[in-house]
Amino acid sequence: MRLEVTGGSFSYGRNEILKDVSFSIESGEVLAVLGQNGIGKTTLLRCVMGMLRWSSGMTLIDGRDLHLCSDKEIWKRIAYVPQAKNSISSCTASEMVLLGRSAHLGLFQQPGRKDREIAEKALAFVGMEKVAGKSCTKISGGELQMVLIARALASEPELLILDEPESNLDFRNQLLVLETISRLADENGIAAIVNTHYPVHALKISDRTLILNDDLSSIFGDTDELISEDNLSNAFHVDVRIGENSYEGHSYKSVIPIRIR
Repeated sequence: MRLEVTGGSFSYGRNEILKDVSFSIESGEVLAVLGQNGIGKTTLLRCVMGMLRWSSGMTLIDGRDLHLCSDKEIWKRIAYVPQAKNSISSCTASEMVLLGRSAHLGLFQQPGRKDREIAEKALAFVGMEKVAGKSCTKISGGELQMVLIARALASEPELLILDEPESNLDFRNQLLVLETISRLADENGIAAIVNTHYPVHALKISDRTLILNDDLSSIFGDTDELISEDNLSNAFHVDVRIGENSYEGHSYKSVIPIRIR
């Protein structure tokens, strides 16, 4: 699968939010989207998926305009993982994951044995079998985020779109989410677009990065080249230093905000 956005712009009335945004992603790649709060990252995702219509520009899936595809066709290929804090439901974790099969069912069709097996497999992949029978209101934020990822996986997508999946989580659960995204790309060939506030997370898992700036400009490219002290300072208006640490033979980069400009 190849998803491409060309010249994407979006406005709420006269308020221009996104301008001439272009990027692409292919199977097995992870794309990180970085930018300040309120810069339009979630709006970007909604435009990419067709929930909002671009004012100009387009989303292409394998060279075909997204708006020429039926909703059913889109949601068989693309799955959305919203922020956990906006997705609280009284259903059980198993029931939540089973909802991911909706795109594969007819209008009045009920999930069958195969659908339940796929949902169970998705829950197992993210290591959340232990909460299968629990209400989503009774599990932790980290567990709920993993259940939402499992729900997306149950649709057997080619592309996952995740809106700040590691926000409001502790270090352990942040790592769990990031490692799961990496596994999906490496082992399953699933592409992923991840909105994040954390440049260090982009450095850890993404192949490419899109940075949205508050002057409506944007830059897109390989993560290791694009995430630089200058680009981060310009995007977030803070002085930044990028360091490098080694652990057990592996190199890890750190991003330290120093002061507000």
